[in-house]
Amino acid sequence: MKKTYARESQPGNHALIVEKDVKITLRDGAILYADVLRPDNGGEKVPAIMNMGPYQKDRLWIPPEDLEEEANPYLAWETANPLWWCPRNYAIVRVDSRGSGKSPGHSDPNSYQEGVDFHDAIESVAKLPWCSGNIGTLGVSYHANSQWRAANLQPPSLKAIIPWEGRADLYRDQAFHGGIFAMGFLSNWVAANIAHNLIGRARSYNPNAFNNNMYWNFAANSLDSDFWRGRSAKWDRITGPVYAVGNWTGMGLHLRGTTEAFMLAASKHKKMRIHTGTHFHPFHSEEGRLDQLRFFDYWLKGIDTGIMDEPPVKLMIRTGGGNARTYRFRFENEWPIGRTKWTRYHLKVNTRKPTADGSPEGELLPDPPREEMSATYQASPPSHAGVTSSSPAQTFGMIGRAGVTFDSPPLAEDTEITGPIVLVVWVSSSSEDMDIFATIRNIGPDGKDVWEAGQQGWDEVPVAKGWLRASHRELDPGRSLPCRPYHAHAKRQWLDPGKPVECHVEIWPTSMVFKKGHRIRLDIQPRDGVGSSVYRHYSADYNIGAQNTVHAGGDRLSYLLLPIIPPK
Repeated sequence: MKKTYARESQPGNHALIVEKDVKITLRDGAILYADVLRPDNGGEKVPAIMNMGPYQKDRLWIPPEDLEEEANPYLAWETANPLWWCPRNYAIVRVDSRGSGKSPGHSDPNSYQEGVDFHDAIESVAKLPWCSGNIGTLGVSYHANSQWRAANLQPPSLKAIIPWEGRADLYRDQAFHGGIFAMGFLSNWVAANIAHNLIGRARSYNPNAFNNNMYWNFAANSLDSDFWRGRSAKWDRITGPVYAVGNWTGMGLHLRGTTEAFMLAASKHKKMRIHTGTHFHPFHSEEGRLDQLRFFDYWLKGIDTGIMDEPPVKLMIRTGGGNARTYRFRFENEWPIGRTKWTRYHLKVNTRKPTADGSPEGELLPDPPREEMSATYQASPPSHAGVTSSSPAQTFGMIGRAGVTFDSPPLAEDTEITGPIVLVVWVSSSSEDMDIFATIRNIGPDGKDVWEAGQQGWDEVPVAKGWLRASHRELDPGRSLPCRPYHAHAKRQWLDPGKPVECHVEIWPTSMVFKKGHRIRLDIQPRDGVGSSVYRHYSADYNIGAQNTVHAGGDRLSYLLLPIIPPK
């Protein structure tokens, strides 16, 4: 007999109760302030959906006109809309983290202490007279990342989490991509939050907010260590129900956390969803909210909506061009997908130095080249002013094309690539270290890129990206998979000038159907290339004047390992 399921919570005609600056006392006596928005439903107890972060609970967010939720006085950045959730008998609780917004104390974003504070806030809210005692956490980006640190501590009242596009390993996902300092986003984020917390109305109620040395601390800890482990998800401690949500265009910050969560979290009840589009449209879409509601209804209210009987993986399969309205979701039973045909595309070098006209220096071929060839390029190309620079990503766009490019032949049929990607490449340098920036691109029959719409809404985004600093090439054998290398980042293995070494570059997961006649393009560059957006990196001084070389063929096979998905 076919199982029947209950309908998800429906909106009632409840007025909104708004309680501002509710005081939460923590175990060490510190005070946090929260806003509580809940339904006036005649005294029926309700579950609470919580978030905690430094973005100021009182700061109004004005959404774009094409958002599926209308602007209202209760919208806040990257958090749930009370006017949608409260009529469905949920409370929304927003907490200013310690040392931000209205909460006093020492600010330490992304910290273990913040996780302890979130734990205490969850248990405090669960005991309020209007609360059913069941707490869920929901939010985007920072409000997703903070959920991992709370879940590490297993608060008894936390019944389910939905980290929506949230980094999980602060070293690998955010601060040091492949060991390369990802300063572009971080510098902007720190500066913006200093300003938000100290300038404008905020200066009148918490003039010492966001007082931390975050940027220095991040840059100073350039190898993985306890500093980062305390700020990251501990997968063996994530045991409660998890709905991990990612975005294919989130390469550079959030996407990796989603797939790692699904593969590694100890929870027996975990689901994964990956969509595309901006950082906020899917979260506020009717379809996205329905997924959130069905999950919370099941775990916070005991309503069997059927969501836990669906396959655990829900993927939006991109077919090229960036229009998410034409893409469709598909369910899968595992990640990586079980029927994946892992396929090598070997690098073949055709010219020893970069071409003058920008045409590819090599090919991606199914068969390995019998003889080794190599191509050499500058690690720090000159700017238009003729000055060789090791400046950070702010110089991106001031220089011409850097590195070397490899193209596949035109594809004989539509080819779906969905999953993690590995670039195995032999490299050498005239310097003691070398940065590898790998970009996968979708090239149409006209030779032009087929771009995707990025998280920022205006970006031209390629298919996938990966990074590795050659001195960080040591793998952790206990955590590496053939399809996803895991680098230890525990020490530096310097290069001997001119001596080739083998590097395994983790390229973040993707999904793209390359149409018949299109080409798969691989760029290997010494710095950020096309589609880097705000997620740019610092080029260290050993790049200045250096010559980098890619080797391929013979005894030094370099290749892309691609996850090709045959039709069901």
